[in-house]
Amino acid sequence: MTLDAAVSARLKRNADGLIAAVVVEHATSDVLMMAWMNDDALAATLATRRGTYWSRSRQKLWVKGETSGHYQHVREVRIDCDGDTVLLRVDQTGPACHTGTHTCFDTEERLLLADEKELA
Repeated sequence: MTLDAAVSARLKRNADGLIAAVVVEHATSDVLMMAWMNDDALAATLATRRGTYWSRSRQKLWVKGETSGHYQHVREVRIDCDGDTVLLRVDQTGPACHTGTHTCFDTEERLLLADEKELA
């Protein structure tokens, strides 16, 4: 699979040739996760409608759910105004996070904003 030349031309990659991918659940708009994509991952995602990403630790493509069964059916892909991030809207099967939670942002850790600190 090859990424369409017009799409490829719009992308601004980091030094490793990657773009950030923010994944949002279509039904709830919950931010599920953030991952990295290269051109091959984005091309595979567009062709198969399955969330496909670049694993920086394994240095290879991975399809979300390949081992866990928690697949992402991709409904929409958007490129941001700078071309350095894509937004995927997905139907998530099972938890999105490798820890078993619905979203990677389910942690109780929340950074306090300046005005919240003043009110405390």
